[in-house]
Amino acid sequence: MKISQLARETGTPADTIRYYEREGLLPEPARGDNNYRVYGPEHLERLAFIRQARGLDMSLQEIRTLLRWRDQPGADCGAVDALVDEHIEHIATRIRELRALERQLRALRAQCQQASDTAHCGILVGLSQAEVAGGAAALQHVGGAHGRH
Repeated sequence: MKISQLARETGTPADTIRYYEREGLLPEPARGDNNYRVYGPEHLERLAFIRQARGLDMSLQEIRTLLRWRDQPGADCGAVDALVDEHIEHIATRIRELRALERQLRALRAQCQQASDTAHCGILVGLSQAEVAGGAAALQHVGGAHGRH
């Protein structure tokens, strides 16, 4: 199949498929007489695996590691368990950070109980005071909170 068909069947943009090839996650496909990439069922299955892992918010490095172990069917899966345990802890940490962020935003929102001009907006005043009082650490951005682009 051509890249357009692989993209359609997996819901993956062609640019992303090419990126995964460059990153070594997908094996480079054969080329047809017309020099088009020719993908087989192994590409479809491997791309589905990558998409599933990305859906679980795994990094490309984690996926690369999982794919290496997957390509060694006789290997012990204890390292796979350890990788997933580490990822679970990372997710738990992000959840705690997001809950703290939510509390900060709710407290900030509570500073503006009624509409007024922006010179007296409790949120804008609160943001200015937070920056002065605590420096850049007062309100911190939580990485990964906005989804993928």
